[in-house]
Amino acid sequence: MSNPMTTPPHLWQARAHAKVNLHLGVGQAREDGFHELATVFQSLDVHDRVSYRWAEDTTVEVTGLHSAGVPASIDNLAWRAVELVAQRLMVPATGTLTMEKNIPAAGGMAGGSADAAAALLLANHALSTEFGREPVTEEMLFELAAELGSDVPFTLMGGTALGRGRGELLTPMLARGRYIWAIITNSEGLSTPTVFHKLDELRAAGRGSAPHLDTEAVGQALVSGNPRELAAAVHNDLQPAALSLRPDLRKILDTGEAAGALTGIVSGSGPTCAFLCEDEETAAEVVASVCADNRGTRGLVTTAPATGASLVDLS
Repeated sequence: MSNPMTTPPHLWQARAHAKVNLHLGVGQAREDGFHELATVFQSLDVHDRVSYRWAEDTTVEVTGLHSAGVPASIDNLAWRAVELVAQRLMVPATGTLTMEKNIPAAGGMAGGSADAAAALLLANHALSTEFGREPVTEEMLFELAAELGSDVPFTLMGGTALGRGRGELLTPMLARGRYIWAIITNSEGLSTPTVFHKLDELRAAGRGSAPHLDTEAVGQALVSGNPRELAAAVHNDLQPAALSLRPDLRKILDTGEAAGALTGIVSGSGPTCAFLCEDEETAAEVVASVCADNRGTRGLVTTAPATGASLVDLS
């Protein structure tokens, strides 16, 4: 099917923001294989740039600092997002999708999910415009996001939110203040399913902590807007499993805290580590210290909360 419009298709672009889990409580495995979660998400200012232009042929491109290992093909989750929107609009699922990767892959920061959320927005606006269709509703976009993956709905929403179920059932949370994070990425990834499986193994052997599903402490700290209160409240049930699989992460956490961070935590399933800092100068010192002492690491300073997936005005 050819493009029904007589003018060249418009290039659409969106920002896809990373996330950090301020609290990640992991319950027992459910019958569907997922674990029941109680997690507090917060979006980070670090973001990928995702672009889409409708065309009769299909091309998926991946560029940027963290492009290695990210599929530049229709196997990419972001392309699946384009396909889902096209199906809803009953138009051809073709075009050019480009991802400029600034979020580390397989790093517990939801980079792939963020790209998929951005692709949902892009495909909805681009395809409805090119083919003169009524756009998919916001409610339907969130349903499609949940179909794509557990973190996609939050990366579509952004801000700060409590996630239940497998993380897709979201309730916005009040968060005062601005939080400064030193993010340490690792050249060697860590598989999310492997980390969850390790947690189950530790608990079965009596060496894992009980599920910590109460998020009240983090919620109160966010209302206060005090980074020291938040530092005392952050928690990750997956951290012992991640450290068991990757003991080198313990040294990273120790080095970052010794350099002045208020606290350090494994981000999601890892291996990325996130350090909450009092100011940007301290965050920069944390990055410098950790990267000097730990081979294969890179660091960046970012702030939170940020928005979710958002369109960029290219006019």
